[in-house]
Amino acid sequence: MHPYFNHIQLGYFGLLPFLACIAWILMTGASIEVINAFQYYALGILAFMAGSLWRAGEQSYKDAILAVLVVIPYPLMGFMPQPWILGYLAIAFWVVLLFERKMPVWQDYHKDYRKMRTVLTSIVFVTHLFMIAQYFSISAITAS
Repeated sequence: MHPYFNHIQLGYFGLLPFLACIAWILMTGASIEVINAFQYYALGILAFMAGSLWRAGEQSYKDAILAVLVVIPYPLMGFMPQPWILGYLAIAFWVVLLFERKMPVWQDYHKDYRKMRTVLTSIVFVTHLFMIAQYFSISAITAS
């Protein structure tokens, strides 16, 4: 077992609530409550991931600002339509990964961890697209 095993395992466990929301919708149909739960979980995970990039005393001021840039708009999200929020979150997960890849410590991570980060970001991105589609599905049904 390599030293990143626990990190990789926790990463995949963190994916389970995203997939549970998708499964719930597939089994019971789309609901705004499930989309809301998904969105709040995504907000929490994104904030955690952005915070994990914060390396006090180990990075330049510019890099420190970039590490938290993705979470600065959180208060404004309360005024945005839900598909925009989900779209922002989908993109922000990629921004965090790209920022992490830019850090010198990225090369020190085990190759399995680096692969896991890319796989999870890809899956989380697709789950956000699915939720956006479900939102529009609900909107179309309620409009008719």
